[in-house]
Amino acid sequence: MRTSRDHPSGPGPGGLLTLNKVDSMARRPSATAAPNQVKGGPVVPRTMPFDVVIRGGRVLDGTGAPWRRADIGTRGAKIARVGDIGRSKSAVVIDASGKYVAPGFIDIHTHSDLGILVEPTAECAVRQGVTTHVIGNCGDSPAPISERYRELAMRRFEYYAQARDWTWSTYGGYLDFMERQGVGINIAGLVGHGSMRLAVMGFEERPPSRDELGAMKGHVNEAMRAGAFGMSTGLVYPPGCFAATDEIVELAIVVARHRGFYASHIRGERETIVDAVRECIEIGERAGCPVQISHNNPKYGGIGKSKEIQALWEAARDRGVDVLADNDAHTDFGPPLSHALPQWTQQLPVDELLAMLRDRTKRA
Repeated sequence: MRTSRDHPSGPGPGGLLTLNKVDSMARRPSATAAPNQVKGGPVVPRTMPFDVVIRGGRVLDGTGAPWRRADIGTRGAKIARVGDIGRSKSAVVIDASGKYVAPGFIDIHTHSDLGILVEPTAECAVRQGVTTHVIGNCGDSPAPISERYRELAMRRFEYYAQARDWTWSTYGGYLDFMERQGVGINIAGLVGHGSMRLAVMGFEERPPSRDELGAMKGHVNEAMRAGAFGMSTGLVYPPGCFAATDEIVELAIVVARHRGFYASHIRGERETIVDAVRECIEIGERAGCPVQISHNNPKYGGIGKSKEIQALWEAARDRGVDVLADNDAHTDFGPPLSHALPQWTQQLPVDELLAMLRDRTKRA
């Protein structure tokens, strides 16, 4: 991940303490808090050099170096010192003897876009040591939304979370809503290509007009200026699957101007996986932005092609393209049965879909 300032996080799971290493939406100091107080925390006497001291842990700093025994002192929203702190006083002291202390884990691929609004503490993530979620993957983000297609956009997202009380239209509006509510972890958002295409074109299975492409570029620019980290595509899902390579390159160029990255659920993970990986790398290379290949999961038809896929990564890196991949691992997968139907049917409300399936002439 491309990260910046250091911020402290709470204790992680047993045997592990985690510390954030990214800018946080959730832990900005309160505008009304005292200079020696973090929002939600105790007021620390000015004579104390640290707010929190973690003593005697085995520190893994995230650089790949072996662990070392050290103390960590935090002040406000910063890690102030790593080393031998001695007997320095603090409001909170955590004995980390026999435990590992590490930067909080970054989950590069999540769909917590609405789940974080339903359960803002994200306790299930924090208890695993995860302190940052990258959201908006696979071309799906809760914004932008146009009034014309608002109901369809909301209906599609019910798969991820039962949350329908949202009224925003822009990506910035979505982030503002999240910030007002508050979240318990760091959030790094991607604007979804499928969501932008839906907002502009609905489920139209055709190339965009010049005006429509311009509108999608405007959405990318707005999202990046509002705080998005990049753009994602889901090229096996409608409506993103209706887009040609050139369309995505044009949008990724806008992402590159803002120094964001391009993440993709590629166009195929079975027989066509090699061509799909090649297309993904091409998009980032032509646009001039880093590439994150989601899942890296050759399925039936693609099994045995891993060496060929990895050779594409390495060749791209040799050319100077920043290419990374993330892996998923699961023993089963349970998408809705409707996903096995033709892609265009996914725009239908449930009652219309069921009526069509009952009609033998249409079902055939």
